[in-house]
Amino acid sequence: MSGTQQAVAIGQGFARPRSARRRWVGGLHGADYVWALAFAVPYAVIFLGFVVYPICYGLWLGSDPQLYSELFADPRYFTAVINTVIYVGVGVNLKMFLAFMLSGFFMRKRWWVKALLVVFILPWATPALPAYMSIHWLLNGQWGMLNSILWLLFGIDGPVYLNSHWMGLAANIGAYVWKNLPFWTIILLAGRMSIPQELYEAAAVDGATGLRMFAHVTSPLMANLYLVCILLDTVFALGDFNATYFVSGGGPAMSTEVLATLGIRYAYTVALPRLGVAEVMTALPVLIPLVYILMRKLRVSEGQL
Repeated sequence: MSGTQQAVAIGQGFARPRSARRRWVGGLHGADYVWALAFAVPYAVIFLGFVVYPICYGLWLGSDPQLYSELFADPRYFTAVINTVIYVGVGVNLKMFLAFMLSGFFMRKRWWVKALLVVFILPWATPALPAYMSIHWLLNGQWGMLNSILWLLFGIDGPVYLNSHWMGLAANIGAYVWKNLPFWTIILLAGRMSIPQELYEAAAVDGATGLRMFAHVTSPLMANLYLVCILLDTVFALGDFNATYFVSGGGPAMSTEVLATLGIRYAYTVALPRLGVAEVMTALPVLIPLVYILMRKLRVSEGQL
């Protein structure tokens, strides 16, 4: 190899680390590099302190196998698992179906529909604590407004709603659907509005009626968005404790507890934080696949409705 070729080879060897470093820093130099670090370091510190550290600390707290033996020996845990399955399954699917139907209603261009949409959003804009506490007192068996109306109008005593397992669970699901329904309705309404009107006009020219337009235009184009909303809301519902905690309080006799509220009971009421973390971590085998499927669905449907 000649001297010139050797020099070129040596130069290429030095160029590789430099080019790799250039790609890493994005080609920034001097003051730009300093400003980039000044903006990036605080976010990195916050991410490490408030995301990475709590997750690692929680995994460490729930790493003792003895905790799971103690957890599985508690019959309240399996009751909470069943309640969570019902709460998530019924609550998410009922809410999304209603949101999908209502999004079609709010597509109407009449002024009173727009005014009604503003009123419809109010439950979602209301803070969770007063909203759920109002439902709790609404269903109070002795002084609740619902039973008071039944007594004034019909002279009958209403049931004690929150003293029954199934009625308490239904109240929790109903409160959860009522509170979050406006948000998902707006999301699906935005999806409907993004469908080109030319497609509906072409379907009308072909003789399609309203039902056929819904089946052959709206439903196929909204399917991806609807599925993503279902997956995302399932993730949210698995960690939701507000409705159960503030409406039924987990009663009667902790029979309406879900995984999120039972973990709080263990950690704070019974003062067993490690057991509470272990209880919450038992949802990870369901939560992690859901997040993985959601991320893949978002990547596959990128650029679609």
